[in-house]
Amino acid sequence: MKKIFFLFLCLFLAQWLFAQGSFTCYVKDADTKEALPAVTATVKGTRNGARADSLGKIVFTQVSGTILQLEFSFVGYQTRAYTFRIPQTDSVIVYLEKQAHAEEEIIINASRTNSRIEDLPTKVEVLGSEEVDEEAGTIPGNIASLLGDVAGIQNQRTSATTGGIDLRVQGLPGKYTQILRDGLPLFGGYSGGFSVLQIPPLDLKQVELIKGASSTLYGGGAIAGMINLVSKTPKLNQPQHSLLVNYSSLRELNINTFHSRRNQSTGYTLFMGTTQQKAVDVNKDGYSDVPNVQAVFIHPTFFFYPTKKNIFTIEYDGTYEDRKGGDVQVLEKGATANHAFIIQNKSYRHAIAGTWEQKINTKDRINAKALINFYDRSIRTNVFGMRANQHSFFTELSYLKNTQQHTLVTGINVSGENFTKRLPDSSGIANYKNIVAGIFMQDDWKITPQVTAQVGVRLDNNNAYVPVILPRLSILYKINTAFTSRLGGGMGYKAPSVFNNDVDERALRNHPLSSDIRLEKSLGMNWDINFKKRFANWQLTLNQMFYITEIKHPVIDDINGGLNYQYVNASQPFNTKGFETYMALMHSGTEIYLGYTYTIARQLFNPSQIQVPLSARSKFAAVISNEFSSRLRACIEASYTGKQYLDDGSKTPGYFISAGMIRYDIHQLSLVFNCENIFDYRQSRKENIVYGSPLNPSFKQIWAPVDGRVMNVSARFNF
Repeated sequence: MKKIFFLFLCLFLAQWLFAQGSFTCYVKDADTKEALPAVTATVKGTRNGARADSLGKIVFTQVSGTILQLEFSFVGYQTRAYTFRIPQTDSVIVYLEKQAHAEEEIIINASRTNSRIEDLPTKVEVLGSEEVDEEAGTIPGNIASLLGDVAGIQNQRTSATTGGIDLRVQGLPGKYTQILRDGLPLFGGYSGGFSVLQIPPLDLKQVELIKGASSTLYGGGAIAGMINLVSKTPKLNQPQHSLLVNYSSLRELNINTFHSRRNQSTGYTLFMGTTQQKAVDVNKDGYSDVPNVQAVFIHPTFFFYPTKKNIFTIEYDGTYEDRKGGDVQVLEKGATANHAFIIQNKSYRHAIAGTWEQKINTKDRINAKALINFYDRSIRTNVFGMRANQHSFFTELSYLKNTQQHTLVTGINVSGENFTKRLPDSSGIANYKNIVAGIFMQDDWKITPQVTAQVGVRLDNNNAYVPVILPRLSILYKINTAFTSRLGGGMGYKAPSVFNNDVDERALRNHPLSSDIRLEKSLGMNWDINFKKRFANWQLTLNQMFYITEIKHPVIDDINGGLNYQYVNASQPFNTKGFETYMALMHSGTEIYLGYTYTIARQLFNPSQIQVPLSARSKFAAVISNEFSSRLRACIEASYTGKQYLDDGSKTPGYFISAGMIRYDIHQLSLVFNCENIFDYRQSRKENIVYGSPLNPSFKQIWAPVDGRVMNVSARFNF
């Protein structure tokens, strides 16, 4: 009897031991076979679950019973249920398929970690493919309007005649924002305020914006933030071909075309475009409110995939632009004794870039990139002429390492710029050459499933200035499934330059740098709390952000004992602070957006006019769009720009601007009718903006549109 009892006891214990086994599986994408981190597996009929790590690994311990039923779910993928026997005898791999009509997951290239936007401790805003694609039909010539619609960015015109643009982020002048193309510093410097006017949106996949100090990853010039323009890439066995033609009521003609194709081993994208803009005197005062522009763009990129773990790209970016503004009679017939005023900028850009990505495994990789940029710009005015070359280069090598709790990226980069004037020359600008070598490190440390800290530091050595160390710290706290909060801050710097977006070309000859000029250095902080939740078929997003930035040793222009100006460091800082609030509501084909920005920007070095000129205190924006059917879509936009201070301390009135768009699709053809500034608000309706001698006139500061209402019609054919 004892033997029988002992036998039953052994069998029971064996069964119990097997029943308390463990289970391990790996979750991968059904198409790419790459690991899927953060997938949730839930025991059917219970709330017990586990989440996949960075390798897609899921582990269940102390599994009871001999049958385990799991349900796997992940955003953008079909939910699948599987039944497994315990104990497992073989390695288990679970493949998940993407949803047929899933919302596209946004991967951020600017983070250098290729992370999902929801997992980044640094707040990144993305204008996705849908917004960029719509902009390509409404305003296909450039992306200035697209960026100006974003909360916290003020699109400020700097020239009454040539149309220069300054993008002010969180109240800071445009020189403090770094603009990148696929992570490469292609713009800025001698190209001044024309950079964003030379980027057609048809060539772009998405636009990524980081507001606040970003110099730790991107070096000098990213004090106010960073804008990364991400180009389209070819899709496997999905060729794309587009031709777009646009014409506006202000005599602008755009013709753009995009092509892409890819097979297993090679691929390419090709963008070509042209803009032909005739000069227009909207208010009939004899001076152009819209410049004469002739521009040609070409951007081919070739992709090579020798193995599944290697990607090589090589690209060429070519731009030619001839931009003229001034006295209409001079533009049409040439200069005379009584009419001579003209400002002409003729520029050529030739940039060659290459990248290489080596995937060590599903998550770790090595990246290398290099850029050579040749920029030639000639300036002609009625009182001054100048021609110079700006040759620049950029190289970078970075390494990305992922563990279960850490995402570490380290790298080194070297950049340089060589500015050389052509003779004869009468300017006070000196030739210069600088080289900057930097080393950076950033670690995204997942402390708990709810808390991730991002710690970074950069060391830059500029041959013309003292070395700088730039630390940064950001924390992401996932309060629950609906609320998240981010708090971050860091230091930045900006190397002085005579080429600022708000300087009239005629004044360049009188604005050299002082001999003892120093770097501008900054300290900034951002804090935001975000709410995102789905109610029935509606998705609501609310975001509240607060920010503050202070810049020490800001570079300003000052009289040097005589009539000539020079750039010097101010003795007191420049600071800006404020908040942004926005709400987005989406339901099927309906989207509603409301945004408000409040900014106080002060220049403490000028107590007689402490408010920063042309920095709007308040900005409100609203967008409502709806898809009435698969063919018909309409959108209405409205914005209010509050009072701005001018150099003399006076205040401008606030003003409203509205716009509307209708798009109709017929098979592969998209027709768009768009109207900007519907009610034709213009600064010239409030005051005369030109004064002084007609041979060399002066212009008042531009605080509102001067080109008025503009309508355009575009046709885009996809084949």
